[in-house]
Amino acid sequence: MIVIQAQSLDLTFQTNDGPVQALSDVSLDINKGDFVSFIGPSGCGKTTFLRVIAALEQPTGGEVTVNGMTPDEARKARAYGYVFQAAGLYPWRTIEKNIKLPLEIMGFSREEQEDRANNVLQLVDLEGFGKKFPWQLSGGMQQRASIARALAFDADILLMDEPFGALDEIVRDRLNEELLKLWAATNKTIGFVTHSIPEAVYLSTKIVVMSPRPGRITDVIESDLPRERPLDIRDTPEFLALAHRVREGLREGHAYD
Repeated sequence: MIVIQAQSLDLTFQTNDGPVQALSDVSLDINKGDFVSFIGPSGCGKTTFLRVIAALEQPTGGEVTVNGMTPDEARKARAYGYVFQAAGLYPWRTIEKNIKLPLEIMGFSREEQEDRANNVLQLVDLEGFGKKFPWQLSGGMQQRASIARALAFDADILLMDEPFGALDEIVRDRLNEELLKLWAATNKTIGFVTHSIPEAVYLSTKIVVMSPRPGRITDVIESDLPRERPLDIRDTPEFLALAHRVREGLREGHAYD
Protein backbone atom coordinates (compact mmCIF):
# COMPACT_ATOMS: atom_id res chain seq x y z
CA MET A 1 0.00 0.00 0.00
CA ILE A 2 1.51 3.33 -1.12
CA VAL A 3 1.28 5.96 1.64
CA ILE A 4 3.53 8.67 0.14
CA GLN A 5 3.75 9.30 -3.59
CA ALA A 6 5.71 11.99 -5.41
CA GLN A 7 5.25 12.47 -9.15
CA SER A 8 7.53 14.69 -11.27
CA LEU A 9 8.14 16.97 -8.30
CA ASP A 10 9.93 20.29 -8.87
CA LEU A 11 10.67 23.06 -6.41
CA THR A 12 12.35 26.37 -7.20
CA PHE A 13 13.04 29.00 -4.52
CA GLN A 14 12.99 32.68 -5.45
CA THR A 15 15.95 34.48 -3.85
CA ASN A 16 17.51 37.94 -4.09
CA ASP A 17 20.17 36.43 -6.36
CA GLY A 18 17.61 34.81 -8.65
CA PRO A 19 15.79 31.47 -8.75
CA VAL A 20 17.37 28.41 -7.10
CA GLN A 21 16.10 25.00 -8.19
CA ALA A 22 16.15 22.68 -5.18
CA LEU A 23 14.32 19.65 -6.64
CA SER A 24 13.93 18.47 -10.24
CA ASP A 25 11.61 15.74 -11.54
CA VAL A 26 11.50 13.71 -8.31
CA SER A 27 9.20 10.68 -8.43
CA LEU A 28 9.02 8.16 -5.60
CA ASP A 29 6.61 5.72 -3.95
CA ILE A 30 6.88 4.92 -0.23
CA ASN A 31 4.91 1.93 1.00
CA LYS A 32 3.28 1.39 4.37
CA GLY A 33 5.84 0.17 6.91
CA ASP A 34 8.89 1.19 4.84
CA PHE A 35 11.94 2.71 6.49
CA VAL A 36 13.24 5.04 3.76
CA SER A 37 16.51 6.95 4.10
CA PHE A 38 17.38 9.92 1.89
CA ILE A 39 21.09 10.46 1.33
CA GLY A 40 23.07 12.87 -0.81
CA PRO A 41 25.51 15.79 -0.60
CA SER A 42 24.69 18.92 1.37
CA GLY A 43 22.18 21.12 -0.43
CA CYS A 44 20.82 18.31 -2.62
CA GLY A 45 17.21 18.76 -1.47
CA LYS A 46 16.86 15.87 1.02
CA THR A 47 15.39 18.05 3.74
CA THR A 48 13.42 20.09 1.20
CA PHE A 49 11.73 16.91 -0.04
CA LEU A 50 10.86 15.89 3.52
CA ARG A 51 9.46 19.38 4.16
CA VAL A 52 7.29 19.14 1.03
CA ILE A 53 5.82 15.88 2.35
CA ALA A 54 5.11 17.68 5.64
CA ALA A 55 3.49 20.72 3.95
CA LEU A 56 6.30 22.96 5.21
CA GLU A 57 7.31 23.83 1.61
CA GLN A 58 5.16 24.14 -1.48
CA PRO A 59 6.33 22.51 -4.74
CA THR A 60 6.39 24.57 -7.94
CA GLY A 61 5.68 21.56 -10.15
CA GLY A 62 4.39 18.01 -9.93
CA GLU A 63 2.50 16.70 -6.94
CA VAL A 64 2.81 14.81 -3.67
CA THR A 65 0.14 12.81 -1.89
CA VAL A 66 0.18 11.47 1.67
CA ASN A 67 -2.39 8.77 2.38
CA GLY A 68 -4.11 9.87 -0.82
CA MET A 69 -4.39 13.47 0.42
CA THR A 70 -2.46 16.64 -0.25
CA PRO A 71 0.32 17.26 2.30
CA ASP A 72 -1.72 20.06 3.87
CA GLU A 73 -4.78 17.82 4.21
CA ALA A 74 -2.54 15.13 5.72
CA ARG A 75 -1.16 17.65 8.22
CA LYS A 76 -4.68 18.58 9.30
CA ALA A 77 -5.52 14.86 9.57
CA ARG A 78 -2.45 14.37 11.84
CA ALA A 79 -1.06 11.78 9.45
CA TYR A 80 2.58 12.26 10.46
CA GLY A 81 4.95 13.31 13.21
CA TYR A 82 8.08 15.36 12.41
CA VAL A 83 11.45 15.20 14.16
CA PHE A 84 13.81 18.10 13.39
CA GLN A 85 17.62 18.16 13.41
CA ALA A 86 17.63 19.88 16.81
CA ALA A 87 15.46 18.46 19.60
CA GLY A 88 13.57 21.77 19.89
CA LEU A 89 12.38 21.16 23.44
CA TYR A 90 11.09 24.10 25.48
CA PRO A 91 13.56 24.54 28.37
CA TRP A 92 10.91 25.80 30.80
CA ARG A 93 8.74 22.71 30.35
CA THR A 94 9.58 19.28 31.73
CA ILE A 95 10.12 16.42 29.30
CA GLU A 96 6.64 15.15 30.09
CA LYS A 97 5.08 18.55 29.42
CA ASN A 98 7.07 18.95 26.19
CA ILE A 99 5.61 15.66 25.00
CA LYS A 100 2.12 16.71 26.04
CA LEU A 101 2.28 20.07 24.23
CA PRO A 102 0.93 18.90 20.83
CA LEU A 103 -1.71 16.85 22.66
CA GLU A 104 -2.80 19.97 24.56
CA ILE A 105 -3.07 21.89 21.29
CA MET A 106 -5.11 19.07 19.74
CA GLY A 107 -7.53 19.07 22.67
CA PHE A 108 -6.82 15.66 24.18
CA SER A 109 -8.14 15.16 27.71
CA ARG A 110 -5.69 15.31 30.62
CA GLU A 111 -6.10 11.58 31.20
CA GLU A 112 -5.33 10.81 27.54
CA GLN A 113 -2.33 13.15 27.61
CA GLU A 114 -0.99 11.36 30.68
CA ASP A 115 -1.49 7.90 29.18
CA ARG A 116 0.11 8.80 25.86
CA ALA A 117 3.08 10.57 27.47
CA ASN A 118 3.75 7.57 29.70
CA ASN A 119 3.49 5.17 26.76
CA VAL A 120 5.92 7.02 24.50
CA LEU A 121 8.40 7.64 27.31
CA GLN A 122 8.50 3.90 27.78
CA LEU A 123 8.88 3.34 24.01
CA VAL A 124 11.99 5.56 23.82
CA ASP A 125 13.45 4.22 27.09
CA LEU A 126 12.97 7.46 29.05
CA GLU A 127 10.65 6.09 31.69
CA GLY A 128 11.37 7.94 34.94
CA PHE A 129 12.69 11.08 33.21
CA GLY A 130 9.34 12.78 32.58
CA LYS A 131 9.77 15.28 35.43
CA LYS A 132 13.26 16.32 34.31
CA PHE A 133 13.91 19.48 32.30
CA PRO A 134 15.68 19.29 28.91
CA TRP A 135 18.88 20.82 30.29
CA GLN A 136 19.13 17.93 32.75
CA LEU A 137 19.34 15.36 29.91
CA SER A 138 22.15 14.47 27.52
CA GLY A 139 21.89 15.37 23.84
CA GLY A 140 20.94 11.81 22.94
CA MET A 141 18.21 11.71 25.59
CA GLN A 142 16.84 15.04 24.36
CA GLN A 143 16.58 13.62 20.83
CA ARG A 144 14.73 10.59 22.18
CA ALA A 145 12.35 12.97 23.96
CA SER A 146 11.82 14.78 20.65
CA ILE A 147 10.99 11.45 18.99
CA ALA A 148 8.59 10.69 21.85
CA ARG A 149 6.81 14.00 21.25
CA ALA A 150 6.41 13.15 17.55
CA LEU A 151 5.02 9.73 18.48
CA ALA A 152 2.61 11.01 21.11
CA PHE A 153 -0.41 11.48 18.84
CA ASP A 154 0.25 8.09 17.21
CA ALA A 155 0.54 9.11 13.57
CA ASP A 156 1.29 6.28 11.14
CA ILE A 157 4.13 8.22 9.46
CA LEU A 158 7.28 9.56 11.14
CA LEU A 159 9.45 12.08 9.25
CA MET A 160 12.96 12.55 10.66
CA ASP A 161 15.37 15.23 9.42
CA GLU A 162 18.88 14.04 10.36
CA PRO A 163 17.99 13.73 14.05
CA PHE A 164 21.31 12.15 15.10
CA GLY A 165 23.71 14.20 12.98
CA ALA A 166 25.10 16.28 15.86
CA LEU A 167 25.73 13.31 18.17
CA ASP A 168 28.96 11.41 18.67
CA GLU A 169 29.37 8.01 17.03
CA ILE A 170 28.83 5.93 20.18
CA VAL A 171 25.55 7.68 21.05
CA ARG A 172 24.48 7.61 17.41
CA ASP A 173 25.00 3.84 17.20
CA ARG A 174 22.89 3.31 20.31
CA LEU A 175 20.07 5.51 19.03
CA ASN A 176 20.15 3.76 15.66
CA GLU A 177 19.60 0.45 17.50
CA GLU A 178 16.79 1.96 19.57
CA LEU A 179 15.14 3.48 16.50
CA LEU A 180 15.04 0.09 14.79
CA LYS A 181 13.45 -1.43 17.90
CA LEU A 182 10.88 1.38 17.99
CA TRP A 183 10.11 0.88 14.28
CA ALA A 184 9.67 -2.87 14.84
CA ALA A 185 7.36 -2.22 17.81
CA THR A 186 5.16 0.35 16.03
CA ASN A 187 5.38 -0.64 12.33
CA LYS A 188 5.32 3.03 11.36
CA THR A 189 6.39 4.32 7.97
CA ILE A 190 9.60 6.31 8.45
CA GLY A 191 11.27 8.88 6.18
CA PHE A 192 14.80 9.61 7.43
CA VAL A 193 17.34 12.17 6.16
CA THR A 194 21.03 11.40 6.74
CA HIS A 195 24.54 12.18 5.43
CA SER A 196 25.89 8.87 6.73
CA ILE A 197 26.16 5.88 4.38
CA PRO A 198 26.49 3.32 7.25
CA GLU A 199 23.47 4.84 9.01
CA ALA A 200 21.35 4.76 5.84
CA VAL A 201 22.25 1.13 5.10
CA TYR A 202 21.84 -0.02 8.71
CA LEU A 203 18.39 1.50 9.22
CA SER A 204 16.61 1.25 5.92
CA THR A 205 14.42 -1.03 3.87
CA LYS A 206 14.87 1.45 1.00
CA ILE A 207 17.68 3.97 0.38
CA VAL A 208 17.03 6.95 -1.89
CA VAL A 209 20.25 8.41 -3.32
CA MET A 210 20.06 12.03 -4.49
CA SER A 211 22.28 14.14 -6.75
CA PRO A 212 23.72 17.59 -6.03
CA ARG A 213 21.34 20.53 -6.57
CA PRO A 214 18.98 20.47 -8.28
CA GLY A 215 18.11 17.34 -6.34
CA ARG A 216 17.28 14.32 -8.50
CA ILE A 217 16.97 10.69 -7.51
CA THR A 218 19.93 8.77 -8.95
CA ASP A 219 19.14 5.40 -7.36
CA VAL A 220 16.52 3.70 -5.20
CA ILE A 221 18.09 0.74 -3.41
CA GLU A 222 15.91 -1.96 -1.89
CA SER A 223 17.67 -3.56 1.08
CA ASP A 224 17.57 -7.32 1.53
CA LEU A 225 19.04 -7.19 5.03
CA PRO A 226 16.90 -8.85 7.75
CA ARG A 227 14.68 -6.55 9.80
CA GLU A 228 16.50 -7.56 13.00
CA ARG A 229 19.94 -6.01 12.65
CA PRO A 230 22.65 -6.14 15.31
CA LEU A 231 25.35 -3.50 14.88
CA ASP A 232 27.89 -6.09 13.77
CA ILE A 233 25.84 -6.68 10.62
CA ARG A 234 27.84 -3.72 9.32
CA ASP A 235 30.84 -6.04 8.90
CA THR A 236 29.03 -8.52 6.66
CA PRO A 237 29.56 -8.78 2.87
CA GLU A 238 25.86 -8.03 2.28
CA PHE A 239 26.05 -4.76 4.22
CA LEU A 240 29.29 -3.71 2.53
CA ALA A 241 27.83 -4.44 -0.90
CA LEU A 242 24.85 -2.16 -0.19
CA ALA A 243 27.17 0.59 1.12
CA HIS A 244 29.24 0.28 -2.07
CA ARG A 245 26.14 0.71 -4.22
CA VAL A 246 25.16 3.84 -2.26
CA ARG A 247 28.64 5.30 -2.87
CA GLU A 248 28.35 4.51 -6.58
CA GLY A 249 24.98 6.26 -6.66
CA LEU A 250 26.47 9.34 -5.02
CA ARG A 251 29.31 9.39 -7.54
CA GLU A 252 26.85 9.00 -10.41
CA GLY A 253 24.91 11.98 -9.10
CA HIS A 254 27.89 14.25 -9.75
CA ALA A 255 27.49 13.52 -13.46
CA TYR A 256 24.52 15.91 -13.33
CA ASP A 257 26.72 18.83 -12.21
